[in-house]
Amino acid sequence: VQLQASGGGSVQVGGSLRLSCTASGVILSVFWSDNMGWYRQAPGKEREFVAEVTDSGARNYADFVKGRFTISKDNARRRVYLQMDGLKPEDTAVYYCRSTVTNSWGQGTLVTVSS
Repeated sequence: VQLQASGGGSVQVGGSLRLSCTASGVILSVFWSDNMGWYRQAPGKEREFVAEVTDSGARNYADFVKGRFTISKDNARRRVYLQMDGLKPEDTAVYYCRSTVTNSWGQGTLVTVSS
């Protein structure tokens, strides 16, 4: 499976962005049963978990994004979204989507939050 992430950009503190991740090369039933996640990596730091949506629709978030970010999944379109509101400078990072079933990663999309 190939994952293509998009939607990154530069915003000011308090702004919003919506990231998208489109999967290709995967049949619908496999995507439907997949747990999809978003991770991020800031300069000089390790990659870290941000959010996950499971095959049953359950959502898990890192504590530092709870109440600000929302993950969703559109199985028909084979897409995963990350709605990011209330952005902070510490959210600046390259954001990656991940397929748990195939352990595939997207190429990343850069989010920059300036004060």
